[in-house]
Amino acid sequence: MTNPPNPQSGSPDKEPASEAQAAQNTLGNTERAEVATKPGSPAPQQKPSLGRLFMDNLWAANTFTVTLLSLVLAIVVGAVLMIVSDPTVLSTYSYITSRPSDAINSSWTLVSEAYANLFKGSVFDPEAFSAWADGTGSWQAVLAPISETLTYAAPLVFTGLSVALAFRGGLFNIGAQGQATIGVIMAALAGFLLPLPPGLHLLVAVLAGALGGAIWGFIPGILKARAGAHEVINTIMLNYVATYFLTWLIVQNGVQDPTRTDAISKAVDTSAQLPRLLGDNLRVHAGILLAVLATWAVAWLLNRSTLGFELRAVGANPDAARTAGISVTRTYILIMVFAGILAGLGGSNMVLGSTASALTPLVVAQIGFDGILVALLGRVKPWGVLLAALLFGALQAGGNRMQSYSGISLELVTVLQALIVIFIAAPALVKAIFQLRAARAARLQTSLAKGW
Repeated sequence: MTNPPNPQSGSPDKEPASEAQAAQNTLGNTERAEVATKPGSPAPQQKPSLGRLFMDNLWAANTFTVTLLSLVLAIVVGAVLMIVSDPTVLSTYSYITSRPSDAINSSWTLVSEAYANLFKGSVFDPEAFSAWADGTGSWQAVLAPISETLTYAAPLVFTGLSVALAFRGGLFNIGAQGQATIGVIMAALAGFLLPLPPGLHLLVAVLAGALGGAIWGFIPGILKARAGAHEVINTIMLNYVATYFLTWLIVQNGVQDPTRTDAISKAVDTSAQLPRLLGDNLRVHAGILLAVLATWAVAWLLNRSTLGFELRAVGANPDAARTAGISVTRTYILIMVFAGILAGLGGSNMVLGSTASALTPLVVAQIGFDGILVALLGRVKPWGVLLAALLFGALQAGGNRMQSYSGISLELVTVLQALIVIFIAAPALVKAIFQLRAARAARLQTSLAKGW
């Protein structure tokens, strides 16, 4: 026989609590509140404010903070190098104990003027804007700094993406320089040897540059996949082959400019040149639009496509990828072919854009090797590479003005680029200097091949 429910049991599942129990609970809550308000009792924990959380996360060893502070460190070290390399400013430090203001003022004048010219030559010149507003200057002068930055950045986007894509697949592509060289050769040959109508001529020249880079990327890819040959050695050797092939080709009949005796080829036809975006007085051309499109395409390939998943899987662990049924051999070949296409497009920008219109031994400059720095600075991620290329383009464009107006050597810009990459590649050093929190520092220790 079932017992009747006890009305004083207070079970929440069956009966409500009795009045005695309710009173006891109320008394207990009152006592706990009194204890919490007594002097010396521990204060209840409060949730940190939104501003505090923002500052804690900002001043942590995350990717953004380390990159920003690396730029600051590079600027500071660059300022020290400017002071040390200037005899006039350096002489004021010989009597710094008697008149410290001389050393401080001269150092500040030198450094501030140099960095101001760096900014004016790459981003914005207030004097040019004032002249345009007064009617004494042109709008082209206002946009000239941005135009130069974008012009220098366009080929670096392609070579940076080339190196970054290979990194994500577990390969170290040192051959972007050689792939860009073959790309510039093929693009130039198509530009002045093929009599095609406008539009089609440009398309063929651009595709020819991409094809040249793809061929030069396929060679180390197939050697890596089939013979296990290390891609670093192969790509370095192919860089030399491409450079000397360019030097030999320029002076051959049908390629060399018949009106010149030095090593220069015929000029690319105007029908094969990339159109300028802001008129003939500004050098920025449609190559920067292609660079943005290529960045989006690489980001989609890596993050949205099946091939991108396979590429990242092989880069993370080739043995595990092979066990999962992914063809590592095929993936290695495709990685280097795609990397070559990107580098070849970067090379074609150098001769189809406004940088040059003919082949010379130095037409490619150092865009392939600079692409390695751009990829590292961009954390081998597509949109990061684009931003890093813009920064390097700004340093190059502003460095020209800094050299002309402030007398600072252009090589200092190269030093700044190297310092930025050094500090970014050593996050522990930046963390120690600025005493960053270590909560998120582990992400910075990830391998380059895994995308940082």
